[in-house]
Amino acid sequence: MSATEAPREAPRPDQDVVALLMAQHGEIRNLFDEVEQATGDARRDAFQRLVRMLAVHETAEEEVVHPYVKRSVDGGQEIVADRLAEERSAKETLGRLEDMDTDDPKFGAELLILRTDVMEHARAEERYEFAQLRRLKDSARLAAMAKSVKAAEATAPTHPHPGVESGLKNMALGPLAAIVDRTRDAIRNAQQKKE
Repeated sequence: MSATEAPREAPRPDQDVVALLMAQHGEIRNLFDEVEQATGDARRDAFQRLVRMLAVHETAEEEVVHPYVKRSVDGGQEIVADRLAEERSAKETLGRLEDMDTDDPKFGAELLILRTDVMEHARAEERYEFAQLRRLKDSARLAAMAKSVKAAEATAPTHPHPGVESGLKNMALGPLAAIVDRTRDAIRNAQQKKE
C-alpha cells in the first residue's frame, strides 16, 4: 500500500458472505471451547447452542455457497463433493453426541473427534471455497449471498440430518425437518424451565 492509499476496511458480515461465514467459524470455535470447559447444565446448554449453530450454518452453506461454487468455479463439482462428504461425517458424529449425556465419560472423546473434523472442514472451506468467492471482487454478489445465507439460516433445521447435504435436498426436506427440530427445541426448553 502506498502512502497515499487509505487502508482498506474489512468487509462487514452483513455485507459480505465470506466475512459472515468466517465470523461464524470463529463462533463455532468459541462454542467448542465453551462446551469443553463447562460442566453440568452449563455444558449441556453450550452443547445445544453448538448443535444449533452447526446445523443452521451447514444448511445455509449447502443451500447458498456450495451451489454457487459448483457451477462457477473450475473444479467446483469436486470441491463441493469433498465438502459434502466432510459435512455428512460431522453430522453423523454430531448425531451420536446428541444421543449421549454431556456428562457421559465418552462424550469428551467424541467431542474432540467432532471438533477436529469440523475445524478441518472449516479450513478446507476457507481455502477452496471462500478464497474463490473472495476472488469475485463483486461486492453486490457477496452481499446478496450474505442475505441468502441469513435467510437460509432463519428456516434451517436446528439438528443434524445426515444424508441431507445438498441444496436440493435441503429445499425439499429442510422445512419439515426445521419444524420438527424447532418444535423439539421448544418442548426441551419448556421442560428445562420446569426443572
